[in-house]
Amino acid sequence: MRPPVALTVAGTDSGGGAGIAADLKTFAAHGVWGTCAVTAVTAQNTIRVDDVQLLGLEIVAAQIRAVATDMPLAATKTGMLGHPAVVRAVAMAVEEFHLHPLVVDPVATASSGERLLSSAGLNELRDRLLPLSDLVTPNLAEAAALARWPDPPVGREEMQRVGEAILGLGPKAVLVTGGHLLGAEAADLLVQADGSEPRWFSGPRLDTPNTHGTGCVLSAAITARLARGEDLVQAVEGAKHFVTAAIAAGVGLGAGPGAVNPSGSSPP
Repeated sequence: MRPPVALTVAGTDSGGGAGIAADLKTFAAHGVWGTCAVTAVTAQNTIRVDDVQLLGLEIVAAQIRAVATDMPLAATKTGMLGHPAVVRAVAMAVEEFHLHPLVVDPVATASSGERLLSSAGLNELRDRLLPLSDLVTPNLAEAAALARWPDPPVGREEMQRVGEAILGLGPKAVLVTGGHLLGAEAADLLVQADGSEPRWFSGPRLDTPNTHGTGCVLSAAITARLARGEDLVQAVEGAKHFVTAAIAAGVGLGAGPGAVNPSGSSPP
């Protein structure tokens, strides 16, 4: 029996903790065949990002076309896109090849603080890609940037407000991840454009520095579960459990904070 196929459009992480590496590990853990279109090559480790080389829109588009015209893609996710022209190229590919369900992880900065998407790229993301997305998965800082808020949300009420503001940009659903809030629980909020009641997904906040790649693994796990045929709420709930286990299995391999470990987490 052939496995479902998912596509990730994102950058590399030479340290193996985030980006394409994390996505493909997460797909494999879910029994999903992972394909990829690389948008950028980064030189990074657990301490810093030393260099970033953005790929041109032609090669990004060609990678997507090569996969989409040959394999039955059951779900697609985007991560680091890096350049406004690449955001536009991805949006065009989504329309041309009907790359749905589409999960957009709006990667704007690295864990170490380096900016990975320009203001112009963020504008293209708002205007071109979000209206095509089935789910967008911003953390608190990304949610504030998308909604043009001056500061990230600091509580559940603000998380709901910013999530609803992002819904106004056109996605079918928004999952605002609350991992950076204070408290004993890590709570994420799902709001949907179909009028469904907001849903909270909570898990224990784990005391560990090994959290690099959390957002990538969460969005990839949702994508994999959608590719397997789960509905959105099921996919988010299962992915929340999966990423909590991946954080618990995290590994510290360098001098800086380590990464979550999707290979050490079994999908429920």
